[in-house]
Amino acid sequence: MNDQFYRMKRMPPYVIAEVNAMRHAARLGGQDIIDLGMGNPDQPPPQHVIDKLCEVAAKPDAHGYSQSKGIPGLRRAQAGYYARRFEVELDPETEVVVTMGSKEGLSSLATAIIAPGDVVLAPNPSYPIHTFGFIIAGATIRSVPTTPDDEYWQSLDRAMNFTVPRPSVLVVSYPSNPTAEVVDLAFYERLVAWAKENQVWVVSDLAYSELYFDGKPTPSIMQVEGAKEIAIEFTSMSKTYSMAGWRMGFAVGNRQLIAALTRVKSYLDYGAFTPVQAAACAALNGPQDIIESNRQLYHKRRDVMVEAFGRAGWDIPPPPASMFAWAPLPPALKSMGSLEFSKQLLTQAQVAVAPGVGYGENGEGYVRIAMVENEQRLRQAARNVKRYLQSLGVNSSAA
Repeated sequence: MNDQFYRMKRMPPYVIAEVNAMRHAARLGGQDIIDLGMGNPDQPPPQHVIDKLCEVAAKPDAHGYSQSKGIPGLRRAQAGYYARRFEVELDPETEVVVTMGSKEGLSSLATAIIAPGDVVLAPNPSYPIHTFGFIIAGATIRSVPTTPDDEYWQSLDRAMNFTVPRPSVLVVSYPSNPTAEVVDLAFYERLVAWAKENQVWVVSDLAYSELYFDGKPTPSIMQVEGAKEIAIEFTSMSKTYSMAGWRMGFAVGNRQLIAALTRVKSYLDYGAFTPVQAAACAALNGPQDIIESNRQLYHKRRDVMVEAFGRAGWDIPPPPASMFAWAPLPPALKSMGSLEFSKQLLTQAQVAVAPGVGYGENGEGYVRIAMVENEQRLRQAARNVKRYLQSLGVNSSAA
């Protein structure tokens, strides 16, 4: 009997899980850990969404199997969102599918379109599913930068010229998780032209589309003429509507990719619980106040965190979007590495962050900080960090 499972050998232990286990153990031991590691929203969904969930769940006929591709009303609601937000018209029948969060959608898409040995271009650092969803499906990953500068385009061209077999899929995600970088519509216009020229599918993850802080709304690749010919885009209700645990997401775009994803999902699941889908309709079709309030909430937390941590002796560049800060290790501690630094921050300062190396080797030297605690807790975290840095002889300004 062979116990060397093929896919397990391609999946190293999840680095971030090591810190998560330490955090869990510390809390069981009674320590007050300020958790800035996982991007878990701390605010509830709108009340009318919860009310709709309860209303539909109370119906006797709401508890059977649902539709794997999503109930028609929810697919129409997502098409309506794209029309309002991006002025993009989508056919709910052929260009929209409901997923159980963007992670499930991305991994199911990889299962649908990847053959063993296919090459996928994925950003490094990136959210783990952007690489491991395709690795699980049998792909080989070639890393490209996250920063959308000249080196990015040069790396794409090098990959196409010198990789055998030629890459067939490119993954992009802006605002980026973990780096919080953003792009403009001109970037997507160039990307669509490049993808058509090189016959590459583009998979866009737009999970943080509504969390932008510079007044410039985040664009969608679907706004580019011809994008539907080569692109599929994933969005999630997790952060926009504070519905992370509900596992509601969508894929929209190219009909061939949507059809492939839909077929694979038909074998894997019967769709999310119907009352959850009905409540998601209420979120998309009802009052949208929560979008702006969440944007303001994370914007204010960002400012508090950057100011407080800076006074503690740790300078963190303010992220232009998302609910994360991509923080370089304090220069005096850079040699420690992101994993050891994260462990020490947890044990010595009672602050949990995510080690950058968990998002790819190019994430070394950074940690990801999630702005999921209130302002008081962020300031408390900064005071704890200051004491930790001072214990190591790292100077800080007066807090």
